[in-house]
Amino acid sequence: MKYYHNPRCRKSREGLSILEERGLSPEIVLYLKDNPSKSEIIDVISKLGVHPLDLVRKSEKIYNEKYKNCSLNEGQLIDMLVENPILIERPIFINEDKGVIGRPPEKVLEII
Repeated sequence: MKYYHNPRCRKSREGLSILEERGLSPEIVLYLKDNPSKSEIIDVISKLGVHPLDLVRKSEKIYNEKYKNCSLNEGQLIDMLVENPILIERPIFINEDKGVIGRPPEKVLEII
């Protein structure tokens, strides 16, 4: 199990608490400190079963300033996430071959 976590994010902290309350201890990935590689982001997208755009935090300043009005293909979106991990939606919980974006935090329970 892996948990892509931003400790400054309330929803991310809540999702982790939900897992810990159930006795689960996923590997914590501090993705803003240890930026995920392109292959790792591709793997996460695959496990989530989403389009790369669904993984983008569109409310972030950098997205609105640099990418909002751009028409990017899947590869370009993935490159954008590699270059700007702040744009990765959070939290993400991966359990074996499935994943969920923990919004709301209770969604992490869907793949336990």
